[in-house]
Amino acid sequence: MKNDEELNAVNEIGAEDSDEAQNLYEHFRFEVDKGQSQLRIDKYLTNLMAGISRNRIQDSANAGQILVNGKAVKSNYKVKPKDSISIVLAYPPSDINIIPQDIPIHVVYEDDHIILVNKQPGIVVHPGFNNFEGTLLNAIAFYLKDIPGFDVNDSRVGLVHRIDKDTSGLVLLAKTPKAKTHLGKQFFDKTTDRTYNALVWGRVKEDKGTIEGALARDPRNRMLFTVFPEGENPQAKHAVTHYKVIERIGFVTLVECKLETGRTHQIRVHMKHIGHTLFNDDRYGGNKILKGVRSVKYRHFVENCFEVCPRQALHAKTLGFTHPATGERMLFESELPDDMKLLIEKWKKFSAQIET
Repeated sequence: MKNDEELNAVNEIGAEDSDEAQNLYEHFRFEVDKGQSQLRIDKYLTNLMAGISRNRIQDSANAGQILVNGKAVKSNYKVKPKDSISIVLAYPPSDINIIPQDIPIHVVYEDDHIILVNKQPGIVVHPGFNNFEGTLLNAIAFYLKDIPGFDVNDSRVGLVHRIDKDTSGLVLLAKTPKAKTHLGKQFFDKTTDRTYNALVWGRVKEDKGTIEGALARDPRNRMLFTVFPEGENPQAKHAVTHYKVIERIGFVTLVECKLETGRTHQIRVHMKHIGHTLFNDDRYGGNKILKGVRSVKYRHFVENCFEVCPRQALHAKTLGFTHPATGERMLFESELPDDMKLLIEKWKKFSAQIET
């Protein structure tokens, strides 16, 4: 929580731009990296803040809620190196509560200590800027509303880990502080077992392999992560991904990725690093035709595939951990969602036509 002087400063900053400025409070602050190229602020913030749509950012700018160096800007403002960006709202950060919403969820397992959910693609895991409803935690708040003592707003319970909005699959939550502490330590100590299925561009040559490369934000574009040689960037975090080929399907390959570490965008960045960007990963360039033939028919086919699976083709398929109360080793598996199933089937049919 900010002190009174900080809140008053935020109020004064917007005083010339809005009749409600005296009631605005800073919720987020970013400083643009000195190596950042000029980019529209709506695109910059959309890429930087996972789960926030560009339309929401534009609406916030139109409402005078986005300040650069103390002044409100429109959505077409181009960020410059060292700009200080503030996002202000009409209530203090502490007033943000996760409200229960009756949103369907697929519960894979539940007991008095934990709940495991198979998240569908397109659902944000945790509420964030201008996106306080329709998230997985809103759904959990409703689902567990009658459980005595459980408060989804209590940081001592709830999410143990996260996956991206457009990644589907298993997400683990704790119902008690003891369970969250126990499970959190397992993730920190890397004693969990996590595998993902991904459809990637290109024909992966090796049947299996290991990708090692420290990850940090790309100095040329702070919205992306990239691989650095060990020791080159002090901000880069060690990351290891093991992969094996499940099936080669024409110009794409279905792979299984096993995480040894769990860094932001790890699979997406590591697979791109070895030349196999995730299919339809718009942030890392997978939403373009990267492999294949030059023909109108093929272009239309791929564009149709993008429509069938309008997100990166990545699914958190298995999750293994030790139960925080019983000590039992547990392993869960989830089916691929319908969009990835249909995408794979389309590629199989197309590849069969090429081969015949």
